[in-house]
This record gives sequence, C-alpha cells and structure tokens, in this order.
Amino acid sequence: MNIRQQTIGIVGDGQLGRMLIPAAKELGFHVVVLGPTENSPSGQYTEQIYGDFRKTEAVLRLGERADFVTFEFEDANAEGLMELEHRGVHVCPSPATLAKIKDKFLQKELLSRHGIPVAPYCSVSSRQDVVEAAERFGYPVVLKARLGSYDGQGNARIMDAGDIDSALTKLEGRELYVEGWVDFRRELSVVAARDIHGNIATYPVVETQHVRDVCHTVIAVNGEEDTGAHRKAVANADAVLDKLEGIGVFGIEMFEIMDGSSVLVNEIAPRVHNSGHWTIEGATTSQFEQHIRAIAGLPLGSTEMKCGAAVMVNILGRRNGPAGVSGLEQALAIPGVSVHIYGKHETRVDRKMGHLTAIAGNRDEALEAAQAARELISI
Repeated sequence: MNIRQQTIGIVGDGQLGRMLIPAAKELGFHVVVLGPTENSPSGQYTEQIYGDFRKTEAVLRLGERADFVTFEFEDANAEGLMELEHRGVHVCPSPATLAKIKDKFLQKELLSRHGIPVAPYCSVSSRQDVVEAAERFGYPVVLKARLGSYDGQGNARIMDAGDIDSALTKLEGRELYVEGWVDFRRELSVVAARDIHGNIATYPVVETQHVRDVCHTVIAVNGEEDTGAHRKAVANADAVLDKLEGIGVFGIEMFEIMDGSSVLVNEIAPRVHNSGHWTIEGATTSQFEQHIRAIAGLPLGSTEMKCGAAVMVNILGRRNGPAGVSGLEQALAIPGVSVHIYGKHETRVDRKMGHLTAIAGNRDEALEAAQAARELISI
C-alpha cells in the first residue's frame, strides 16, 4: 500500500522556517517554503517556491502543493490564506486568528475586550491626537505602528513634547497608536501551543532582555513556575489562547510591572517565537516540533525542561557587509553551548544572524557560558 507523504507549506523563507523544517521532516513530512530570496535561510534546507508572500497569487501557488499551511511571520497575505482555507487546505493558525492580531491596535482591543490586562493605549491619526494622548497618559509614551512592525522598527519613544515631531517623522505614512509607558521590573514571555482539540501546552515562563528594542537574551530557569508573576503570566497566556481559538504555537510577550501587582500583555505573535528558541536544547519538545504537531493534528509534546537553566543569546549583527562566521570553534568548546547560524548572506547592525543556547545546572552558570560564547563569535 502506498501512503502519500503529506506536505507542510510555510509562508516565509527566513530563520523560523529554517528551524521548523527539520522538525517537520523528522515527523515524516515534506516541506515547501514560499519566499522571494535566492538561497534563503529556509530554501537552503528544502524546496522553495519563489514569490512574494504578501501577494495572494503566490500564497495560492504554495497552497496547491500543501496539505497543511502555516506562516513564520504576520506579514503573510491573509486574503490568500483565507482562500486556501475555503479550498479545504488546513491553514494554522487560521487566517481569522491572524487578522485578529496582525494589527497591533486591534490586538489591544481584543485583549481589553476580554479583560486581559494591557497598558493604556489609544488610536491616533494626527499630531494633536498624539499630544492629547501623551497628556492623558503622562510622558513618556510610545508611538507604535499598527502593522508590519518587528524588532522595535515600528516604535518611537516620546520622552517629552519635544520628541513628538521626530517620532511622527520616523513612522510617517503608517497607521499609528499611542501606548502609555509601563514601568516594568522585567519583560517576560510565554510560548504556548494549542491543538485542534483545544488542549494547551505551556512552556516555562522566561525572562527576556532587549537591547535597542531587539531581543538579546532569554533566560529560562527550571522551577520558577511557582512565583506570583509567573503564575499571572501563565494565566494570561492561557486566556489569550482560549480567546483566540488559534491552533499552533504562540509567543506572548509581557511586562511584570515594578510593584509586582500585575503582569501586562504587550504583544502576541501567532507563530514560533524568538523567546522559545532555547527549547531546541532545553526542553523535551522544541517549540518547532510542537508547532508541527499542533498544525498537523498530532498530540502535543511535553514542555518540561531538560536542564536546570537555559540561556539563549541572539547573535545580532555588529556591522554592515557580507556575512562571515569566525570564533565558532572556540564558542562550541564551552560546555553546554550550542550554536545556530541562519545562513544569511549579508550582516547588518542588529540583524538576527543566528543564536546560541547554553544549558547548565543553574541560571548563573548558563548565563556566564552564553555570554562568553557570544563574545567569541563574529559574523
């Protein structure tokens, strides 16, 4: 009896797809990715359809080849995904879920409507709107783009009235909203998955540290789940997945406010997430395998940690020019360190070129190893 190999289609050809591909292949799936980049991070690992993932026609071409379709970022063409769903292709998370949260302002509205705590916010369409919002919330505030923002590129901080014009210039031509400043103690993140039956599997809460609004370090410590902040973060994540009714892995970024009285949801990503990369080495089931399990209707795997602590550090570009890796041998000589290079041909300042993870018995040991390994690598 011939059993046809099923195919997973991924909208996007970047590093998240690159890490989803081996997880899918290990479970027996063929993988096709959609993206415009020759010799892309994902295309180096599997078959690629060349096309603009923001175009309906390109998404439909991918769907002709796939039994299951997913996406690695929110810029995927929602109309094309909806048409695929109409044609009977399994699209996860669903285009309806994507439409609910790709607009960051509508995402805030959704969360507020369901009583999930967020920072104060309001839509703005003029300079005067920004002035009034800042006066209402109190300086500082953050001006944010509603669509297409990542790694801080869609944000502009307004410390006082003198920053308003430069913030508007930075984000000129985009739909905007203003968010009140959160005086936070830590930034937290929860990666969680929901399957087709509504079961939810949640990974341990992690602390994230950012540099220039780009995620730099993620710290996961086994056994911290019982702290008050962590319990609130997990409750928020469960509420988010319940209200979205999405299938697959979601990354939920949060703020633990300074006095510890609450944990606010900052942003939701309907996909595998940077704050979950540590799970490749540090958890029983990686977030990438978990996502494939969820979208293909397979049982969710264990989210338990396999170590006392895991620290992930992004390998961010420190210059502009052709990419070239050095220091890899020395970094890998540090016990517990694993390195992932994404295969991008051009490095840019703060561009995510790879990541490394250190696993150890405790937080301090893992952090020391990760930081030492990062300083050895140049790219």
